[in-house]
Amino acid sequence: MGTRIRRVMCWLAGLAVTVDSRQFRRHRIACGGLLARALLFNSFGASAGELGHFAPGVFNIRDFAMPPPGFYGALYNYFYTTDRLNDRNGNKVRSVTIGPGPGVTLGVDVNVDIYVVAPTLIWASPWTIAGARYGALISPTFATSSLGAALAVETGRGVNAETSTFGAGDMYVQPLWLDWALPDWDFALAYGFYAPIGKYGVDTATFPVVGPLKVESSDNIGLGFWTHQFQGAITWYPTEHHATALSAALTYEINQEKRGFDLTPGSRLTLNWGASQYLPLTADHTLLLEIGPAGYSQWQLTDDTGSDARNPDVHDQVHAVGGQLGLTYVPWNAVMNFHYFYEFAAKDRFQGQSLGLNFAVKF
Repeated sequence: MGTRIRRVMCWLAGLAVTVDSRQFRRHRIACGGLLARALLFNSFGASAGELGHFAPGVFNIRDFAMPPPGFYGALYNYFYTTDRLNDRNGNKVRSVTIGPGPGVTLGVDVNVDIYVVAPTLIWASPWTIAGARYGALISPTFATSSLGAALAVETGRGVNAETSTFGAGDMYVQPLWLDWALPDWDFALAYGFYAPIGKYGVDTATFPVVGPLKVESSDNIGLGFWTHQFQGAITWYPTEHHATALSAALTYEINQEKRGFDLTPGSRLTLNWGASQYLPLTADHTLLLEIGPAGYSQWQLTDDTGSDARNPDVHDQVHAVGGQLGLTYVPWNAVMNFHYFYEFAAKDRFQGQSLGLNFAVKF
């Protein structure tokens, strides 16, 4: 099999796309109405902070290595669901107790479903810089919420838990992507940024007991701040035809001030890992099955800063494991991939599961 076909086969199953988790949502907090939401805001809401743009559950295993020169299109469909919101110790928040003395205990019922669709255009150029091939990509998103907006609603920082909307989310642009391709290795470095063009607003809500408060709009899709992203990745192909790939990537986010608040979310580091294996389904190797385990971990490394930061020294984190199943049709340079991730641990944020159904083709 020729080198060009091998590299298309080995890469098309995943395209390097960085997508913020913008999405469909169904929120419910069964705490007894507006008063309970205000009380929840003053209890757990004072702990939960911001979430970043980078969504590690979007990616296919081979997404971090650059394809052969040309233009590529991808359609990423990302689903996230959870009924669990964890505190700073990783325990599920089931209730809050308010008031003097023994107080009053209110149950907390979290139910969040999120969907995002992200059409992505990728250019792998024939140019080289410092011995590395150059590429770039752009990824707008369309959804009905974001993980950050969902967190704001579920912790009482939004004003209406039942609102749902669909529109544009924040857009990721990666103007710099370098890949050093060796016979058995790919080393990649990339810089990109998230532009806060998604629907985002700030409201003033009057709560019983606590009075007027500035809150995020519950129908937000964007996060309301810029993010700079730096990424480094390594992929090893232990077999001659690159049928096997072991991949790992580190992604670092640096966030800017949130619009409407004196708040700059802390930086985050994400580790993506996976092992991919191609298996021929036809004798001529034109139809390939891809299968393999994958996972991710994400940590907040620095404090949230600003007068609106709540408990800035509490850092969120999440860890997940899962796998991928896909089909590649080599004559058409076309790929379809399905993957699933189960989050088995989280602190100061949601803990759930995600599914992805992604399509890619070379023009």
